[in-house]
Amino acid sequence: MPRVYIVEDDEPIREFVEYALRSAGWEASGFETGADFFAAMENAPPNLVLLDIMLPGDDGLALLKQLRSTPQTKTLPVILLSAKGSEVDKVKGLDMGADDYITKPFGVMELISRVNALSRRAAPAEPEAGVLEYGGLLLNPARRLASVNGEAVSLTYKEYELLHYLVLNKELALSRDKLMEAVWDYDFEGGSRTLDMHIGSLRQKLGAAGDYIKTIRSVGYMFGA
Repeated sequence: MPRVYIVEDDEPIREFVEYALRSAGWEASGFETGADFFAAMENAPPNLVLLDIMLPGDDGLALLKQLRSTPQTKTLPVILLSAKGSEVDKVKGLDMGADDYITKPFGVMELISRVNALSRRAAPAEPEAGVLEYGGLLLNPARRLASVNGEAVSLTYKEYELLHYLVLNKELALSRDKLMEAVWDYDFEGGSRTLDMHIGSLRQKLGAAGDYIKTIRSVGYMFGA
């Protein structure tokens, strides 16, 4: 049974989320503080984390930063929960490595849908998924590894998903809406800005291979020479 951890200091909300996830087939455990959360991580790592931003002690963004700077949890799927619903807050959380962002208050159906969608995206690639190579760029979907001219490239979960989709559809002009639907799996208000941010990050990390990501004016993006 897949395991999800909820880090939320508001007890009623924490218990509500735990109950909803258990009813949907998840093994759910809640924690009031980051310290309790990381203690549990050492014994039984989760498949996904729901992380409230406003927490006593280290806030959720500090915990997210710690997760992303640790090799064992670098690609662990994380959904942020927050009463802060502005586009700036969402983009800040996503820029720090979150995979999704849910604004409070939220409904049970939305919560379960977001958790299940991210879980599907994070599932290991099928064994038959082959290595993709293009002009020095190599992607290994089975191991979720990327390299350029033999040098490993460190990508976040969403950066890898976006690059993988672009390479799979190389030399095809892909609209912004299509890319958001394929990679984020939901209609996000800050979609255009979020997509551009991830494209910019990919270009920087890929170095010379980043030039393969072309901007198609009034359409979106394309991968290819």
